[in-house]
Amino acid sequence: VRCLACHPRGARLALARTDGTVEVYNFAANYFQEKVIPGHEARAVESLCWAAGDRLFGAGLAGDITEYDLSRLSAARGVDGGGGPIWSMAANGTGTQLAIGCEDGSVKIFQVVPGGIQFERNLDRRKGRVLCLSWHPSDTHIVAGSIDFFRVIDVTSGQTVQRIMVNYHVEKAKRECVVWAIALLSRGTVVSADSFGRVQFWDWEQGTLAESHTVSTSAALSLAVSEKEDSIVVGTSTGATYQLQLLPVKLGGLEKRWVRTKPFQYHSHDVRAVAHSPTALISGGLDAQLVIRPLMEKIQKKGYDAALRKFTFPHRRLVSCARKARLLLFQFSQHLELWRLGSTEETGKDGEVLPLCRMPEHLVQLKSKGPEHIYCSCVSPCGTWVGYSTASRFQLYRVRCDGDGVSLRKV
Repeated sequence: VRCLACHPRGARLALARTDGTVEVYNFAANYFQEKVIPGHEARAVESLCWAAGDRLFGAGLAGDITEYDLSRLSAARGVDGGGGPIWSMAANGTGTQLAIGCEDGSVKIFQVVPGGIQFERNLDRRKGRVLCLSWHPSDTHIVAGSIDFFRVIDVTSGQTVQRIMVNYHVEKAKRECVVWAIALLSRGTVVSADSFGRVQFWDWEQGTLAESHTVSTSAALSLAVSEKEDSIVVGTSTGATYQLQLLPVKLGGLEKRWVRTKPFQYHSHDVRAVAHSPTALISGGLDAQLVIRPLMEKIQKKGYDAALRKFTFPHRRLVSCARKARLLLFQFSQHLELWRLGSTEETGKDGEVLPLCRMPEHLVQLKSKGPEHIYCSCVSPCGTWVGYSTASRFQLYRVRCDGDGVSLRKV
């Protein structure tokens, strides 16, 4: 899982995988996987966001901003960002503008218009790729994170009003510090997550560090803030996710501080994406899992909503079986594999492992042509037909097994 985007009203979650697949989950219908837009060789998604109500946009290292057609399940239209590979994208609070952070150090603003997007203007450009972006809730400022520093840009004038070095207070910092994720809160605090495993809180007007929490021995890769700005979820490269909460120092007192609460180890690899819905912490990792952990204090009655959900398997069928011919067809993003099952002459009780007299056999590998990824595939029960389809075409093959050899003929 490469990136997540929670719908502003909390009804849907969009998820992009490293092969370019985009999935939409419906929260109201029990986190059901509602839509899948198949991947494309030239469309790796680095960032997703919802804008102008229910419109979904994605951007990536190909340098294009793509709008997705959620009724036809396809990429509707793409616009060149004009600044090389796009590392980050964020929509403003009203959903009328998109900001993108590019490889060349520029931050560009695009206007969301009916039927597409339109380039509006460039903001102040500095050296170093812009890895993460966040708008102020009032849409007046944008904070942009790079390597070793982040800067706050005034949207109206387009000028940088503050540039803060994240390693300034570390003596003799030899290695560079990557600001992987950033958020600008309504009260003027900037929250940054970096490759040293720190979550830091900055007063951007003074340019000073207010608080620093080292959450991990390795990198803090992603962060998301709740709507009320009293809770933050952080994903790290050790597979752990952390929650930080804004709590009063004394009971009933006005002074509040950020407190790191319990860590959750639900992933085995990097947690590249996190999201914060009104009632749950959501994380996606390189282990391909999507984990939804409900916030118990936000759920009134215990029930199905209070269950921890781990999506560890695909919702679509990626393996099909030809029962009579004892064949299995495996679907990958750009090829299919046909296997013959092994066999045994022994018998035994359910659950026992029997010795094989014949090993499983890899019969054929079928590569799909073109940049589109395979969406669905099937093998007929008799094992003589194999079909697959992409977003735009369908292919049918005749399979002949004669003795040891296998031949494929395109129909």
